[in-house]
Order: sequence, then structure tokens, then C-alpha cells
Amino acid sequence: MSLIVEQIVTADGYAADEHGGIGFFEAGPDDEDHTGVDADQVAFLHHVDAILLGANTYRMFADYWPSADPQAEPVTEPINRLPKFVVSNTLTTAPWGEEHSVQILAGNPIDTVAALKAHFHGIVVWGSLQLTDALFRAGLVDRLRLRVVPTLLGSGRSYTPDGLGLLGLELDHVFQHPSGHLTLEYAVRRDPPPIE
Repeated sequence: MSLIVEQIVTADGYAADEHGGIGFFEAGPDDEDHTGVDADQVAFLHHVDAILLGANTYRMFADYWPSADPQAEPVTEPINRLPKFVVSNTLTTAPWGEEHSVQILAGNPIDTVAALKAHFHGIVVWGSLQLTDALFRAGLVDRLRLRVVPTLLGSGRSYTPDGLGLLGLELDHVFQHPSGHLTLEYAVRRDPPPIE
């Protein structure tokens, strides 16, 4: 069972600006043809069988993806088809378009996500920085997938929590788009502690 955290980040490692903004997503150079990025993302989603979101990211996704055009953005189909879960103790409903909904996972996020991992082969978490902070601290993240925008922000919010400590990674996938965007996928190492 694999929990994959995927983040869009700047080349200097920020997932949001100091005010939580993500305008840098569109700041890097663009291509007229996005098929390479889409193909890589669709191929990645073939290994995913569930989507996990925090409440804020769920709201952003639910406002966009249910009505997105799959001809223009091929990732629309798997995003809408895959089962989705939102970790929240405040949401009472989580609609996804007019006909579907997202299952709400209330309670302790570590316990609920650990239980979820037992039922799915590959779960992707997009954005959801507060949730991913907790998952990193709890050692529940198995893979890290970074989509690097070729721009520098200088300051902002890291995609990892403060005080995480040393965490080993093994690179096993790189996709380079002509625009300079990169996708880097790592396995999180579970090295035993050193013997003293």
C-alpha cells in the first residue's frame, strides 16, 4: 500500500507564497502543447486508486474538476472517476458536481489515513499542506512526487513541516517538459536507526 504526496513547487522548494497564494503555478514558461505533461500525469494516475484531500484543497478541486473538459485536460477523467476522500472535522457535506460526493473522513487524521491505506493500493494526496505535514510527521508518506515550476519565489511555505528532520529519498522517476517544468518522483526510505 502506497501513500503518495504530490506537490507543485517552485525551484526553490515552496508550495505557497507567504500568504498561502499559489499564483506561481502559472508563473513559469508555458508550452502551446501540454500533451507531454498530461501523458505523464495520466500514466501516473494508472497506479492510483484513490484521491485524498484536505478541506481547502477539496474546495478548490470541487469548484473546478467536476465540470472540466476531458478533451482539453485528459487528467479530468481519472480525477472524476477515482474514489475521493476529504479529511475534515468541519465539513458536513462534500459534493462533487451535481451527482456525486466525496467521502468525509472525520476524527484523528493519522488514524483515518492509516486505516484508508489498508484498503487501497495507491493513494495520492494533492496540495493539502496541513494534512501532508501531519502525514510526514507520522511516517505515513511512502512516495513524494514534486512537479517543479521553473521559477523562484524567495520565501513562502515549504511542502514539508518544520522540524521534520532527515528523511532519505530515492529518485526513481524524472519527467522533463520542454518548458523547463520537471516531475521528480521519489520513494521515501525507511532506513533503520543507526546502532549506537
